[in-house]
Amino acid sequence: NFIYPSLCHIVAVLVVICLSPYSAELSNGMQMAFLFALFTSAFCREAAKECRRRKKEYIKCLESRVAVLEVQNKKLIEELETLKDISSSKTD
Repeated sequence: NFIYPSLCHIVAVLVVICLSPYSAELSNGMQMAFLFALFTSAFCREAAKECRRRKKEYIKCLESRVAVLEVQNKKLIEELETLKDISSSKTD
């Protein structure tokens, strides 16, 4: 799943290289180096995509946590005000 699109892309490029009229001019080492570079860039692209997905998920989690804490903070502020009012009425 994670590397599958990259492998399909590599196989397609390999077929193009083999069918290319210039394939005889490329050594096996050059073909392998090209495939390795292609695989590496495809792998990095997939890893970056997954990293962005995880980052979005983390940000959503933080946003929901902030919302919960804001509500909790508002309740505590109201409770503090109530306690201050009770305290000031007792001292009067």
